[in-house]
Amino acid sequence: MLRVVLADDQPLVRAGLRVLIADTPDLQVVGEAGNGAEAVQLARELRPDVVVMDIRMPGMDGIEATRQVTAGEGLSKVVVLTTFDDDDYVYGALRAGASGFLVKDMALEEILGAIRVVAGGDALIAPSVTRRLIAEFAGRPEPAAGRANGSTRSVEGITEREREVLTLVGRGLSNSEIAAELFISVATAKAHVARLFSKLEARDRVQLVITAYELGLVAPPR
Repeated sequence: MLRVVLADDQPLVRAGLRVLIADTPDLQVVGEAGNGAEAVQLARELRPDVVVMDIRMPGMDGIEATRQVTAGEGLSKVVVLTTFDDDDYVYGALRAGASGFLVKDMALEEILGAIRVVAGGDALIAPSVTRRLIAEFAGRPEPAAGRANGSTRSVEGITEREREVLTLVGRGLSNSEIAAELFISVATAKAHVARLFSKLEARDRVQLVITAYELGLVAPPR
């Protein structure tokens, strides 16, 4: 049973997710928060597997709450669930440690699937969000270089298989989808992604996506 905390200042959003999760045998809502401070407190007290986090909330926002929830080892994972079109904080949320970024107009079943993916140690970014991230990145070239350490990442030493994996990450595929595409195990796909993180000095999956676009492995959004 995966234990979930819902953090959103809109009671209707929490209610909708709570009702949906109540009908699933492997997920359980163990707490609800109406702002970031409450989310952090519940995460520390209840140690849920996943916190579903809105970004724009009164008081402490979802970015700072995500940073505090994910600080340290073995703590809760965070899936950010927000409205991307009117939210300019997506980069901050992912840098703060979110393992997933979803938009609220996604199907509820897809949101449930994302909770399971993130709880399993994978990362997931909605394809529509990936496209918007790259569009934003293309219009803001300055912050893109060396997000993690202030220098442009090197791509030397990447194997052909790792290049294939990087291409699929750039297309927004999860580790399980990459495994299916390349006819390898999920564990092997995860190992390739982990090596890409190390070799490219990337902190999160979004940086890998941007690198894939920089290298021309994925066509730019139209």
